[in-house]
Amino acid sequence: MKFSCRRVCSLIVLAYFLFSIYAAYNVFFMTATVSRVHRVTARTLQPLRLDHGKDLVQSDKRGDWNPWEEDEKLDTISLQQKHKVIVKVQERIAQNRPKVHKVQIWGKAAIGLYLWEHILEGQLEPADAAAQWREGELRSGKLHFSFYTGPAVVPGHIALDTDSVLLVLNGREEQKISYATQWLQHVQTLVQAHQVLHVAVVLLGNEQCNNNWIEPYLRKHGGFVDLLFLVYDSPWVNEKDVYQWPLGVATYRRFPVVTPRSEMLNSRRPYLCNFLGTVYKNSSRVTVMEVLRREGLDKHCITTVRDKWLPHETGDSLRKYQEALLQSDVTLCPVGVNTECYRIYEACSYGSVPVVEDIMTPGNCGNSNVAHSAPLQLLKAMGAPFIFVKDWKELPAVLEKEMKMTLLEKHERRKKLVAWYSRFKLDLKEQLTDAIEHAFFKSG
Repeated sequence: MKFSCRRVCSLIVLAYFLFSIYAAYNVFFMTATVSRVHRVTARTLQPLRLDHGKDLVQSDKRGDWNPWEEDEKLDTISLQQKHKVIVKVQERIAQNRPKVHKVQIWGKAAIGLYLWEHILEGQLEPADAAAQWREGELRSGKLHFSFYTGPAVVPGHIALDTDSVLLVLNGREEQKISYATQWLQHVQTLVQAHQVLHVAVVLLGNEQCNNNWIEPYLRKHGGFVDLLFLVYDSPWVNEKDVYQWPLGVATYRRFPVVTPRSEMLNSRRPYLCNFLGTVYKNSSRVTVMEVLRREGLDKHCITTVRDKWLPHETGDSLRKYQEALLQSDVTLCPVGVNTECYRIYEACSYGSVPVVEDIMTPGNCGNSNVAHSAPLQLLKAMGAPFIFVKDWKELPAVLEKEMKMTLLEKHERRKKLVAWYSRFKLDLKEQLTDAIEHAFFKSG
């Protein structure tokens, strides 16, 4: 038994001795191998040095190694390819995106506010109408408009950021023409200096269409104005470089942009008609008042007359005028110096049907080569749903017909009028932008 125990112990000691020799051999004589799975990248392996300067551990002679390097390279290539595709798509989108052209509008006549606020539906800062300098921006089609107006807007004080300008001028009388000429001469200087290349003008023309003073400035007559948008029925209108433009509402009297409301469209209006305005001696306006009184119709209409024209409204007079439009089914629009008047457009704003005296006034206005329905060629061409009369003796029959209409019929007519007026302004906006795009930026 003793012999067996001693033998087992000897065998254990021998095995331990042999294992120690094998372990020493592996540590000191065999090259270390590490499998791909267990090899981990050591980005910056600093050797540990002993005091006598010998390295305890040596870094991998092959340098830093990443077991996923090939996969990462493939991922990088894939990402680069995707980026190139995205860049190409973005370039294609940029090429197909319409180019936007800048146009500055210099509003030096009250009709500029009708253009900006009513036609283009732009906003102005500051909102105060009495401010010395007001401006705004908007985009319409391929055009980016910036608008400047107010007494402080004078030649040379507008920072140009474009070579295209739309100038809004008043050419109704000699004093206004003199001021308008100063602006045209200023723009001419900019054209000669190659700072401005394209010019359009919206002009409140003379009520008798005596506008010869601007003719030398038109490009076809050796000038620099590419487009002219002209108020009143001028025979110059050709829809190529001269377009008819509406008179619009009296913005110089602070007539507002009116937003149609349900009550305005669907209410019962207490009066058949209205006329608030100046009655000139020996004019057809005298006839209107005589017919109303003689037929006893004046009690069905709101009438306030004066014998002298006043350029400005008080807050009270403007409020009464707006209430008259809002409370009447129709608005009487006798001619003044010209057939076209602010009252027509102001009545449309409130859904009161204009009763328009359809006669030509003295002067040089009339049919053009493209329109033969003067007066009011523009309104008629756009299908204005007005009541036209040649003589105010027709007025009693017109008002009698109004009395027979049902409330529903009046409501439907009112809605059609307001819808037409909205479409009318939208069509003018498109006409203006299309004409400018074609004349200024044909290749754009």
